[in-house]
This record gives sequence, C-alpha cells and structure tokens, in this order.
Amino acid sequence: MTVSKAKCTNCGKPVVTEYRPFCSKRCADVDLSRWLGGKYAIPAVEPPDEWDMAAAQSETETKH
Repeated sequence: MTVSKAKCTNCGKPVVTEYRPFCSKRCADVDLSRWLGGKYAIPAVEPPDEWDMAAAQSETETKH
C-alpha cells in the first residue's frame, strides 16, 4: 500500500494508490454512492424546439 502526498477528495487524508484519488475503499464507495444517487448531476436546460417556439409565438400574438 503506497501513500502519496495528494489528499483524498472526500476527507482530505493522504491518498492510497490502490484507491486513488481516495484514501480508502470507504471513501471510494461514498463517492460512488453520490454518483449513483445523482448528487453530481449537472442540470440541463434544453432549448425549446421549433414547435414550442411557434406555439409560444401564436399565444403571444392572440393576447395582443
């Protein structure tokens, strides 16, 4: 088991090469659980498609 000067991304302890970039299997499992639970998800905002744009424009025109 080799320990490096880098710090664990979860707890800040020295990184163990076997579990890099973590210090232990526990920290690696905690990170995996976060990924699987969607904690690292980046919310996406999709642009409206052409049909939505046309519907929105026709609604705006009928209100005026």
